[in-house]
Amino acid sequence: MIYPVIDARGRSCPEPVILTKKALENNPEGIVVLVDNKTAHENVSRFARNAGYQVRLEQEGPDFRLTLAK
Repeated sequence: MIYPVIDARGRSCPEPVILTKKALENNPEGIVVLVDNKTAHENVSRFARNAGYQVRLEQEGPDFRLTLAK
């Protein structure tokens, strides 16, 4: 399945989590979130798991790609 991509690179927490929450409200089946630091990927992952999503993490160079799916 192809999910919408949310580019949260260059943003400080809690902004990536807020963007993720808003995107999931419009796309409850899942999304892909791009972040560029460990803190953001940990916070987005924690939020997603607490909301009932499975999280798949891939590192792409200095960036992280999180695929969130129900």
